[in-house]
Amino acid sequence: MKFKITRRAKTSNARKGKLILKNGLEIETPVFMPVGTMATVKAMTQEELEKTGSRLILANAYHLLLRPGPEIIQKAGGLHKFMSWPHGILTDSGGYQVFSLARLRKITDRGVEFQSHIDGKRIFLTPKDVIQFQVLLGSDIVMSFDECIEYPSSLEKTREAVKRTHLWAKKGLDYFKRKKQDHQSIFGIIQGGMFKDLRKESALGITDMDFDGYAIGGLSVGEPYELAFDILHHTLDFLPEEKPRYFMGLGSEEEIEVAIKMGVDMFDSVMPTRHARTGQIFTSEGKKQLRNAKFKKDYNKPDKNCDCQVCRRYSAAYIHHLINTKEILGVRLTSYHNIYYLSKKVESIRKKI
Repeated sequence: MKFKITRRAKTSNARKGKLILKNGLEIETPVFMPVGTMATVKAMTQEELEKTGSRLILANAYHLLLRPGPEIIQKAGGLHKFMSWPHGILTDSGGYQVFSLARLRKITDRGVEFQSHIDGKRIFLTPKDVIQFQVLLGSDIVMSFDECIEYPSSLEKTREAVKRTHLWAKKGLDYFKRKKQDHQSIFGIIQGGMFKDLRKESALGITDMDFDGYAIGGLSVGEPYELAFDILHHTLDFLPEEKPRYFMGLGSEEEIEVAIKMGVDMFDSVMPTRHARTGQIFTSEGKKQLRNAKFKKDYNKPDKNCDCQVCRRYSAAYIHHLINTKEILGVRLTSYHNIYYLSKKVESIRKKI
């Protein structure tokens, strides 16, 4: 994988670039990646995703390991063919899901033993297992296995998680180098909680392993906004300029704009589709909750400044009706609009750099 910085902002650390995947696909950065946890971006078809301009999406190894499982995807010829997506796929390793979803988990240096959140089945995963599954999936960008911890966490617990994350990263990277498919690249994940000295230690330790790119993990786990971006700013000081930087789990347009100015290149979040399922859309006039009664007789476009196929064709009143009658089309329309809106927002920021 190659990463080329093509422009730099004059008044901030923002940079515009190209992420050139090993299959030849070029992704312009900064880029927002819609989340397709279960090999689908909720409520959207792959054709619709393409129309939003999305060319790099995220799927989740933890969820796909549990359902449909390795055998089904392997027999389909890999994840791209299974979900009929010819563009880029980044697979998250599942560290966050083990932290947030798994019941009765036990974490050791060898790996994680946990009970599935689906059926209670006991599963043990090593760093090798996680990378092995992502290699089988055939994703373009593989994520290292990390230990994500809650906020707040003690200094002792955070230090232990950093040490373990580095150990897992080394084991996973060694396996990846031996077994990767030709088109695959791998990113390391930086932890360290809210402790600046541990963030520096983690950043230096992970970058010393020479991954293809670097993700800032362990943020967006409940900490205050100001603290998250203070830690982000501090961490970026220790990341190499010539490799892509990925803030995991960031989907607010305001926060993305701030992070881009700091020098972040990649983002993902379930926020656009999760909010869409409640009837909330992102617009140039701020967030709108189309479920609310004030939109019942609003026959205008949902967003007067948006040119997406939803805003060109449907009124706020119609979508209000669909959402309140629980029609599937309502969620499909709001999901499409939100993905399109955020993709275009990031595109407009790129053009200004």
